Amino acid sequence: MEAIALTNVYKEKFIAYCKKYRKDVDDSFLYDEDLRDFELNDDHPTYLILNQEREIMATASLMIDEYNKRGKKARFRIFHSEVDDFSCYRYLLEKILLHTKGLEKVFLFINLENEKLMNTMKKLNFTIERYSFVLVRENTEVEEPAYSTEYTVRDFRQRKDEEVWCNVRNEGFAKLQGNETPIYPENVTKMLSSEDYLEGGMKILYHQEKPIGVVRCTDDVYLNEPTMNIGPIAIIPDYQGKGLGRNLLRTALKFAQEHSYEKTILCVNAENDHAKKLYVQEGFKQVEAVACFKYDLTV
Repeated sequence: MEAIALTNVYKEKFIAYCKKYRKDVDDSFLYDEDLRDFELNDDHPTYLILNQEREIMATASLMIDEYNKRGKKARFRIFHSEVDDFSCYRYLLEKILLHTKGLEKVFLFINLENEKLMNTMKKLNFTIERYSFVLVRENTEVEEPAYSTEYTVRDFRQRKDEEVWCNVRNEGFAKLQGNETPIYPENVTKMLSSEDYLEGGMKILYHQEKPIGVVRCTDDVYLNEPTMNIGPIAIIPDYQGKGLGRNLLRTALKFAQEHSYEKTILCVNAENDHAKKLYVQEGFKQVEAVACFKYDLTV
């Protein structure tokens, strides 16, 4: 058995494999648009294991973009074997780790119901860094946001608010596990050009003329149904605990109603118990729990 680097010869078969098995793994970066834009380069080291018929039976692909590099980490796009053979994962990991110079960890998310894959990761010396929940809300009635007159919500202005967005998001998420790495205006520019972008779906909350919160609404799919994704919702620390997060959430839910979405979806870290309680109070229900497994490269 041998793990070989992906070449253009197998690129289309790799994409087909990802589509075939994306429901078995975290599919965050396995949507059609992600796979269509997939490029063979140093930022996406990818390996395959082939069977006797020269068909793909296992693959691992890592994402080492600029955002992850700043955090000295890399995320798996896919790490999967269609055969029950631990050696497939071991060989693939050995090859992938050759591309992690300067990084401190690689990670992936696994549904808690996938005990087999979780056990495989543990055998490979991955450890659980954190847990995260996926919550969904049916588009029932939404209470009106109740901002005082000192606060206003404004739509994001392209080529004017990129830095404002970054400053609020980075300050609000500075201590949120998994989101500590700051973003920069070029990251926001990519949001604006992505296929999930919704016109008017990025909003900034101001206290008088001071930007203090942001919320982003994007087009998504859940269980093959059009769904609006909410995230991030960020409030800078000095303004947290004032009910502003609840109002920003309701602002997003109203936006979903206005655009005829029957469902909304969001994610929350398990340790962020206050946020999860807020979402449940506002009508969200937990539909999935996942674990973030990391492989520590500094040990």
